[in-house]
Formats: sequence, C-alpha cells, structure tokens
Amino acid sequence: MARDRSRSPRKDSSDHDGLPNGHSAWDLLGDPKVKTGYTYDDLILLPGSIDFGVHEVELLSRFSRNISLKTPIVSSPMDTVTESKMAIALALHGGIGVIHKNMSIEDQVKEVVRVKKFKSGFITDPYCIPPTMTVAELDELRKSCGFNGFPVSEDGKLGSKLLGLVTRRDTDFVEDPRSTPVSQVMTPLEQLLSSEEGIELSDAYNMIAKSKKGKIPIVSKDGKIVALVSRTDLKKRNEFPLSTKSANKTLRVAAAVGTNSSERERVQGLAAVGVDAVVIEQKQGDTTAQHEMIRWIKKEFPAIDVIGGNVVTRRQAKHLIDCGVDGLRVGMGVGSVSRAQEVGACGRAQASAVYSTAKLARAAGIPIIADGGIGNPGHIIKCLCMGAGTAMCGSLLAGAEESPGEYFFSQDGRRLKSIRGTQSCESMKKDTLGQSKSSSSQVMVAQGVSGTVPDKGSMMKYIPYLIQGMKHGMQDIGMRSVAEVHEKLYASVLRFELRSAAAQKEGGIHGLHSFERTLYA
Repeated sequence: MARDRSRSPRKDSSDHDGLPNGHSAWDLLGDPKVKTGYTYDDLILLPGSIDFGVHEVELLSRFSRNISLKTPIVSSPMDTVTESKMAIALALHGGIGVIHKNMSIEDQVKEVVRVKKFKSGFITDPYCIPPTMTVAELDELRKSCGFNGFPVSEDGKLGSKLLGLVTRRDTDFVEDPRSTPVSQVMTPLEQLLSSEEGIELSDAYNMIAKSKKGKIPIVSKDGKIVALVSRTDLKKRNEFPLSTKSANKTLRVAAAVGTNSSERERVQGLAAVGVDAVVIEQKQGDTTAQHEMIRWIKKEFPAIDVIGGNVVTRRQAKHLIDCGVDGLRVGMGVGSVSRAQEVGACGRAQASAVYSTAKLARAAGIPIIADGGIGNPGHIIKCLCMGAGTAMCGSLLAGAEESPGEYFFSQDGRRLKSIRGTQSCESMKKDTLGQSKSSSSQVMVAQGVSGTVPDKGSMMKYIPYLIQGMKHGMQDIGMRSVAEVHEKLYASVLRFELRSAAAQKEGGIHGLHSFERTLYA
C-alpha cells in the first residue's frame, strides 16, 4: 500500500540547528514500518525551551464537538467513581463527570438533576439522619463521611419534615452515647435559624454573617428539608473560576447509556432534565447496535452531544464519525481494573491507539477522549501529546471523598475505598438494565476486577494538584497550551524517545529503603 505522505509529516531527528533531538510521534507510532504498540510509560517527552511562567499555561481543550473544558479531565462512568458529587467537583474545577448507568433510569436522572441544580454555597444533598439514631451511631457516621453537622428529619431522608440540627458541640459531652438518641441533644427546629426555599445565596451569606451560625437549613413551605447552607462552603463560593457551565449557567454533566433498545428510554429521561452529553458505554464500540443508537440520538436530540466508543483503530473511528458522533472514546483493555485483553485477546496499547485515531478525528473536527492507562499527571500530558483532547480517569479519581462508597481501614491502618471495573462480576450483577442481563448466556464473563484504592482526600485539593502538575509538565516541554501541543505534534516539532525497562525504572522512585508518597502540600 502506498504511503500517504500528505498525512504523515516527517522531519529528521534534529532541531533546526542540526543538534540531535529525539523523534517525532510519527517516527515512533505512525510509520507503517512500526510493528510494536506503545503505551505511555514506553515514551518520554523531551524538554523544550521555556520563556514563560507556569501561570501562563492554558489547559483549555475540547471534550466534544460543542463542549470545551478548561481542565482536560473527565471522570469515568464507573459506579465506584462518578455520581453527582464527583461530577459537581470536576465541573467546578473545569472538567466534566460522566454519571454511570449502573442504576435505574430514575436514579440516574436524579443524579443529573443534582448537578444541574447545584449552586456554589448550597448543599443540595445534605446527609440527613433520623431522630432515633444514637449519639454513638452518629459518631461512627462522622468517621465514615467526614461531616460534623447533620439535619435531623422525620425519616432520616432529604425531602422529609425537618425536626432539628445536630452538630459536634451538641454531642461532645453526652454521658451515655450508646442509648441517647439525637432527638434528645439536637437543636430543635423552633430554635434553629432556617430559611425558606428560594433564598438567594447573598442573603444566606448575610444571615450566617450576622448570626455567626455554622449552618442554615433551607426548607420548603411545608417544612421539608431541601438543602443546607454552610459557612465554610460560602467562604469558598468564589474560588471556582474554571467552572464548566452551559449557556444557562448550570454546571455541565454527561451520563452513560447502553445500546439496548430499552436504553432509548434512558436517553429520553436524561434529555428531559438537560444532560449536556451522553457517553455510549460499550467495550468494543464498532457495532451495528451502537451505530443505530448514535443515529437515533442525533436525530431525536440534536442538542445533546454524543460520545461514541470505545475504539482503538482508524477504521473503528471512521465508522462512528460517519454515524455522527461528537466525540470519540479511545481505549480497550488498558484500565487498571480491566482484564479485557487478558480474557478476549483484543485491544491495543494506549499511546498507539490514541495517536492512530486522533489525527483522523481531528480532520473531522471530532475530539478524542483517551480512556484508560492514566495513573498520574504525566500520563495526562502524554495522552494530550498523542493528540487527545481530554483524559478519562477512573482509578486516578477513585478513593476521593466525592467518589461513591464508604471508606474502610486495611489491616495496616490505611484508609481505603473500593473500586471495580464496569466489566467486573460485581458491577455486571448490579447493572439491572445493561447488556449483561439481556444475554441468553448463563455465564457472565468478567473482563474486569474489583480492588481497593487509597484515600485521596477531597477533590477540592486533589484536582488543583493534578492541574498544577499538568501545567508544570507543559512548561517543561515548552508548550503554553493544549492547542499548541497539537499543532507541534502534527508539525513533528514535539519530540519523544522510547524508554527501556531500565530507563522506566530510573524515571521512578528507586534506591530507597522506604519512602512516603505525599502528593501535595
């Protein structure tokens, strides 16, 4: 087959001054003579010349045809990674979350609504407790969720009648916490400073400032708890200049859907509450079922961006682009909890997959979402340098306070959370409407595993760490923006080297008897 030289710019491995300087991405990944698939750890970027500060680095990129992100991070639609809390935290910091579909349509719609209704400073899903809970049980709850103040409602749920509020100062000196219910120590409703639903944030701030209270419950006209305003959250209300918002000023959010005919009802429900994009969840995305789903969504809901995938080859990518996708999810069997390549013997090394598909998609104006293989900020930089617009992260974000699930402690005292792949047995059993349940086979073939990840703390600190790490990496390679990275990639100015196993070991922490890994200070 004749080589298409118009699509494969090639330069010798030197700068304009003739000094040796690595290789272009085409040399290492695109040339037809290359017979090896490479992943992020196989590659290292060579440094560029720096004439700008790290604060000047711009991370603006595209998630889909019509959605731009100021932070190129997308949370994976895994049921141990993304629900409304994760999606809100990411959107506030310039990324976007994809709500998983491992729940009923009604519950997924509710998660999207929580994101859309979020207002900085208002806690729209406060953790309510029943009046019968004992102080000892409350102390255990505090340890697991990290909150100090709780609204007390009739049935312990949001949307029921508010009875009072209990904080740590109410329970610190209780003599018999095992038998004392919170109803005996809480501040009752008639003594609370509360406000009716519809209050403006500025007014709530003034109420808290004048009263010096820590929290104000927001109630409906019939006295039901609908939200909470916290003094600490109000103090942070202007700290999110990167927020990903739609034209109507709501936070942007995406949601995962399947390809079964029943999933059309899911799409309709999501569209009704204003979801910004749907991500089609399929390990191998080049299927007739996905082609039909993409065409149907684009015809029925043209305002919603559709992310197709997963793909790893140019042919797969072209088929989905021809169907009308607004973004492509690239990656197959490379996630930290995936066994797809081990079980099915099909997939591709991630750096090769992203580079191979990105140039074709770029010509069609379609952004690439690099899904899988992201373990640190450096991997995000590398996927952008392969041509991706954003990085989809699963295990990197799992373990944060905002991820679903409860913390527990390992035998050595480490605080952990569970994580499981979408193709794990546990996840497939929970997926009440997914393809795994519609199969006539009696055996579910697990192509993912369940595991644990360490506590990463709050996304409010963790995402700024990732952002700053990316900016430092961009500065080191001499690039001011993601747009410049892509321009220099295809002009063969961006330079790489392959790393031997010894070089990869050398590039990590080594030679120590022990060390403590602290991500940020």
